[in-house]
Amino acid sequence: MNRRRFLATSLAAGTATSATSMAAVAQEKKTMKIVGISCSPRKGKTTAAALNICLEAAKAVDPGVTTELIELAGRNIGVFDPADPKATQGGFADLIPVLSDPGVAGIIVGTPVYFGNMTSLCKAFLDHCMAFRQQKFALGNKVAGIVAVGAARNGGQELAIQSVHAALLCQEMIIIGDGQPTAHFGATLVNDGKDSISGDTFGTDTARNLGRRVAQVALQLAGIQK
Repeated sequence: MNRRRFLATSLAAGTATSATSMAAVAQEKKTMKIVGISCSPRKGKTTAAALNICLEAAKAVDPGVTTELIELAGRNIGVFDPADPKATQGGFADLIPVLSDPGVAGIIVGTPVYFGNMTSLCKAFLDHCMAFRQQKFALGNKVAGIVAVGAARNGGQELAIQSVHAALLCQEMIIIGDGQPTAHFGATLVNDGKDSISGDTFGTDTARNLGRRVAQVALQLAGIQK
């Protein structure tokens, strides 16, 4: 091999190696987090279980997806007072930097159904989200999905979901449903009365579909997947 050919071959090999390295680095940077927020006053029960199904499905979409479950049970999140918001933040305050982090691309809110709607804890959480509007809409363009767990198949899950949708639309979030093939308002599950959702095949399917859909849309918005 003459000197010119040797240099050309070496340069091509070096360029290919550099491109491969850059692609690897770029791939490493293409990570995002999806956070589940359980608004049940009972820690580790069916709402948390439903969110875990969503988050596992989200992680399965792409190796760059990471997840975190946050349970509001036990947190001192009082009634929001717009006249003195910081005084009433309590256990909400440390959630502000977590959820406003640009690395959080999706948020899935889960609530039990009480009298056909969300829990008071969920409403308090959503009211305190006024803090994000005041931070130049820090939740804007993040993907949002909703999970509702009721005591019966038609126990108010869809109404609860739509109520949470309304609040998150005011945050300029991108609201999605549970995706195909169920493709409705979100994940709707039934507690069998023994603190289990495992027998609700339809409901757990909607939870998986929701988690998958949240991840897919978040990845598409980030230009990572088509």
